[in-house]
Amino acid sequence: MQPVSTPTPSNEKASSVFHRYPKLALPVAVGGDGPYVIDSTGKRYIDGSSGAAVSCLGHSHAGTIRAIQGQVGSLGFAHTSFFTSTPAEEIAAMLTAAAPGDLDKVYLLGSGSEAIEASLKLARQYFVERGEPKRSRVISRRQSYHGNTIGALGASGNLWRRKTYEPLLMNTTFISPCYAYRDRMPDETEAQYGQRVADELETALLQAGPDTVMCFLAETVSGATLGTVPPVPGYFKRIREICDKYGILLILDEVMCGMGRTGTLFAFEQDGVQPDLVVVAKGLAGGYQPIGALVASARIYDAIVGGSGFFQHGHTYTGHIAACAAAVAVQTAIRDENLLDNVKLRGRQLRDKLEERFGNHPHVGDIRGRGLFLSMEFVEDRTSKAPIASDRKVAVRLKQTALQLGLMCYPMGGLIDGVRGDHVMLAPPFIVNEGHLDEIVDKLGAAIELVL
Repeated sequence: MQPVSTPTPSNEKASSVFHRYPKLALPVAVGGDGPYVIDSTGKRYIDGSSGAAVSCLGHSHAGTIRAIQGQVGSLGFAHTSFFTSTPAEEIAAMLTAAAPGDLDKVYLLGSGSEAIEASLKLARQYFVERGEPKRSRVISRRQSYHGNTIGALGASGNLWRRKTYEPLLMNTTFISPCYAYRDRMPDETEAQYGQRVADELETALLQAGPDTVMCFLAETVSGATLGTVPPVPGYFKRIREICDKYGILLILDEVMCGMGRTGTLFAFEQDGVQPDLVVVAKGLAGGYQPIGALVASARIYDAIVGGSGFFQHGHTYTGHIAACAAAVAVQTAIRDENLLDNVKLRGRQLRDKLEERFGNHPHVGDIRGRGLFLSMEFVEDRTSKAPIASDRKVAVRLKQTALQLGLMCYPMGGLIDGVRGDHVMLAPPFIVNEGHLDEIVDKLGAAIELVL
């Protein structure tokens, strides 16, 4: 989200916390009740975005809380250079059992950005172990976002986030996103459009030199940067064909869209492809503990084991035992409480409610997404699809206004080119009922009317 130009001054004493927006007065969160966050004044906020698509079980899931308490009560930390742990083994087994094909090894980390970093390092080491040291280049997509560490940001096409740090970032080749709302030509079918933008990968490979490229990195369903844009049918199948043809790895970033958010545990299951590496995080432990994971195919793991026998990577909190215990509890709840079925049901209901309320709104150009991962793109004019002027700061004002009305949602600006284009993302917890959806849509509607 872009910086707030007119922050609300705080009336309380100066905070010692270095906040992301230091001049902005934030409510103090003190409690949770299902899909609600409660602040220090007792005000309740319905969490229409699960924070940043994180809190898939809401904020008071008893089983997860007990699991964390129990684990910390027996052991809070065990460094992974000395020990494995039962929670780490359990969550890895759960992920590999659920993952299609030969995605059967899991590297556990502390966040999505860390897991993306690990995927890039593992891709590089894989080719070094195979005797292909020239392969180091990453191809990614414009207006993508893969994390805030230097390596992950370097592989991201989010122009606004990259701008300040550009001199520090690695040289990445960017191709078009699969963004049919703005980029599909009037005479193209979805299949033709998907083929055309996927073929940009082959063009980029040939220009770079196929033997210098190690991977193509993409979000299966784009996150907040582009606003939950799903791929058109056939797009990723063509991408997979090109990766196989030139021997490069397909890395899918499901930090935001994975772990059930789109209605299947892995979002790519709906696209009929299998990546070589897939990265998950936010919904893995639902925000109850920080954790991310890199799930690798057998051939990549076997190349490391059969080569140096050592993955040259790691962090202090890799495989953190309490975080793994939280992930086991969250994934168990998703399975045992049949929450993927609820994601599908509530996702259809939420989309219907958004279409009913905003489908003919003069400033809503597109409603899109999968499951409980939906966005609305705002426009000045529906026919021309012209974006609203960036100096109106629609995303910033909408977030603040919605919060005042008791709604957490995730607006963002700059979706077209880092400056122009605004959308709002909704990604409520998997536990919501239809009444919660009505509250989200009603409060969002009131906020949009006040802002637009």
